[in-house]
Amino acid sequence: MAMLRFRTEGYNGYSLQFSPFFDNKISCATAANFGLVGNGRLFILNTDVGPNGVKIERIYDTRDGLFDCSWSEVNENQIVTASGDGSIMLWDITLMEFPIKKWKEHRREVFSVHWNLIKKDSFISGSWDNTIRLWRPEVSQSLSEFSEHTACVYSTIWSPYNPDVFGSASGDNTVKIWDTKVSRSALTILAHSNEVLSLDWNKYQENVIVTGSVDRTLKVWDLRFPDREINCLRGHQYAIRRVKCSPHDGNIIASASYDMTMKLWNTALNDPLVEIHDAHTEFVLGVDFNLYIEGQISTSSWDEHVHIWNSGPLMKRITPMT
Repeated sequence: MAMLRFRTEGYNGYSLQFSPFFDNKISCATAANFGLVGNGRLFILNTDVGPNGVKIERIYDTRDGLFDCSWSEVNENQIVTASGDGSIMLWDITLMEFPIKKWKEHRREVFSVHWNLIKKDSFISGSWDNTIRLWRPEVSQSLSEFSEHTACVYSTIWSPYNPDVFGSASGDNTVKIWDTKVSRSALTILAHSNEVLSLDWNKYQENVIVTGSVDRTLKVWDLRFPDREINCLRGHQYAIRRVKCSPHDGNIIASASYDMTMKLWNTALNDPLVEIHDAHTEFVLGVDFNLYIEGQISTSSWDEHVHIWNSGPLMKRITPMT
């Protein structure tokens, strides 16, 4: 397909995610005025091409900017968002206007939310108040707080292998690996020479994670040997805001950057940089792979646009999971 474009008019894109249930739905978290001041908007988009291209299924407005979003892994109609006012909201896209649940325990901006991929009954959040919190949708207060980081927590991500393990990336230059049954981290990696803005778990290798940093590098780590990265990918001109590992190939990584590009990497190659998406005109902060259509990628940017395209000729439709 030709590249699809959708304009989040008046709102700058921070994060997006393909639905884990449907191949044609995307959520996009945005903020007015680049997230510095003003409200936010959550877009639920449908990529089935109509007369006007991408269709809007729902729009939800919030009092403060939205910095991240994560679909529920157990209910195909629910999604959780992270807000600049320290709040976390749970939405049901079958309802019109208001969140069905709201929590506000973080003391500063919430920059990351991620739903548990295995247990499916909980999610985690990371905040600029240096803490991480564990939540269940039916409980009105957080279940646990994790507070070892000494600077902003930018990214929190569950392991796709262990239902109790997650990782966090912080402005203190470290990545920490946690077990929810223990109050202290299991592992700390001094990952970069500057703030670590993002991490993701390899979907095919249990001990491998990828990190992205203000130092403009991506690093691949084996958690069994945390003293040194196993690969360092260079090519971005500015900070890397988000990294995503492909759900279809253990060697493929996508990175979104303040240099206005999304880069695609294949770590099995001597020259790993395989694609550059440079159609955005502002910082690219969101990137995700479609779980059901191999090769389909979407990005969101401060230029008020979402892009959706197929990155190569070999496209495969994956059988939906049950």
